[in-house]
Amino acid sequence: MSGRRNKRLRADILNGRHAPGSRLRVEALKDSYGASSGVLREALPRLVGQGLATFAPQQGFRVVAVSPERLQELTEARVFIETHVVRESVAAGTIEWESDLLVAHHHLTRTPYFSDDGALSERWLNAHARFHRVLLEGCPNRQLRDTATQLRDAADYRCWARTPAEHSHRDVAAEHKMICDRAIARDAPGVVEALSQHINITTQLLLNDYGRHEE
Repeated sequence: MSGRRNKRLRADILNGRHAPGSRLRVEALKDSYGASSGVLREALPRLVGQGLATFAPQQGFRVVAVSPERLQELTEARVFIETHVVRESVAAGTIEWESDLLVAHHHLTRTPYFSDDGALSERWLNAHARFHRVLLEGCPNRQLRDTATQLRDAADYRCWARTPAEHSHRDVAAEHKMICDRAIARDAPGVVEALSQHINITTQLLLNDYGRHEE
């Protein structure tokens, strides 16, 4: 599966085109993505590794099911790891890191949030992931950076439950700007606070949305 098709499958999962808990059947995916069975069988385990799919004998691959418990656990783990890594990044990041972060932020601000069909833009998802990855790249400990990235990948399914409230009352662009500005200013306590809030706000919105659907 080409890199573009792999990204398209991932974006389709994040946008809910493959519902949480639904089967990822190789034959059906072949028709949708124009990829061979062998290539798909290589791509699907990557989704498992990213926390976006599960595999069980006799059941095959499924899109990971969303639950409040899993979301809360991922959020707690992300805040714990990412705030530590961002402290190290701010302390050790070079001028080149500052430049890379400013470029990544500029790219994010210039990328439309939605695509023409109203779905969350694949380009925005990639720019968003790049911004958060670069934010942590000033940290010299590669293992910590990799762990933070793995947790972020596993939490990306939070995009599935986008709610009107998230777009009406939340300024995501302002949150990213605050994170970037405080990182560039080497304000470790400030960037930790901004990043923690950024992660937790999304989780709370999704938990609220889950509660409304359960009523």
